[in-house]
Amino acid sequence: MLSIIQAGVTYLRARFTREDGAVATEYGLLLVLIALAIVVAATALGLAISGVFSDAETTLGAVP
Repeated sequence: MLSIIQAGVTYLRARFTREDGAVATEYGLLLVLIALAIVVAATALGLAISGVFSDAETTLGAVP
């Protein structure tokens, strides 16, 4: 029974000291941050374009 517990502890220790999962997590976080930056930039661009069209509509609407 003691050898099974020791094997389990050895497995868990090896599992938590490997760095493969840490690297994958870092890449995942980087990917999320890049996607968030793209969403923010697209939203800002959309609002800027909307403002330009709104100004044009106001200008052209005033012409008799």
